[in-house]
Amino acid sequence: MKQKNGNVYFYVYKTQILKSLAYKFDVYGNIIMQTIIMIATAFFWKALFRNATMVKGVTVDTMMTYTVISSMLSVVLTTGVERRITDSVQKGTIAIDMMRPVNLFKVFFAENLGTVTALFFQNLLPIFLIGSLFIKLPTPSGLPELLLFLLSLLLAFFINWYLSVIFGMWAFSIIQMDALIQVKKHLIRLLSGSMIPLWFFPEWLRSILECLPFAYIYQMPLTIYVGQYTKESLVRGLLVQTIWVVVLFTIFRFMEKRVTDKVMIQGG
Repeated sequence: MKQKNGNVYFYVYKTQILKSLAYKFDVYGNIIMQTIIMIATAFFWKALFRNATMVKGVTVDTMMTYTVISSMLSVVLTTGVERRITDSVQKGTIAIDMMRPVNLFKVFFAENLGTVTALFFQNLLPIFLIGSLFIKLPTPSGLPELLLFLLSLLLAFFINWYLSVIFGMWAFSIIQMDALIQVKKHLIRLLSGSMIPLWFFPEWLRSILECLPFAYIYQMPLTIYVGQYTKESLVRGLLVQTIWVVVLFTIFRFMEKRVTDKVMIQGG
């Protein structure tokens, strides 16, 4: 049965790739929008560094690399699980979905992986090429930084996904989630260091944000990639990332059981 279910999730993964590849207009629109944001951000940092070679111990070249890689991460860290949960609840199909002989949330995860795989070729590679040509070739500080970056990015992916699925479960209590999903999306981009690195935040605010999971979605992997870390901050950051994955996974499993019991008893 486990083998059969595993095949089901892989089939969902492949199907989602094909579905994502079919929407070419959305792909072009996303590339254009992301490119505009990336280039505008690069101009902002160049203007800020115009009369200074270094700000807060960071050079303009570092910020150019940071900007390109951050734009690429926004593709990898794409999640649609909140809307999938919301749509299922609004359509009233959630009970039927949960009665199927597969784990619904594993299906959502497989779909997310399929989407990200398709976006890797559709969006991430074009953004990399455009950023390399018009801003800066975003080379890592070294091979160790690249490997540690990939490890941190994997942890960041799970932090982001668990946050999204936990947030999406609010749909069982709050039917209209569209506005909240947009607020959550932009709040994470702001507080995670995606647009403005936490290095430039006031010390008191940075200390607060470093206690929250958001900084470990973008800021941590980006900090590693550009080499702006010490040995102590690296170990601490990766440890905190791992702790947040475990904490959010625990919350997710608790909420999954509660909503499953609620749907099975009440029928959605």
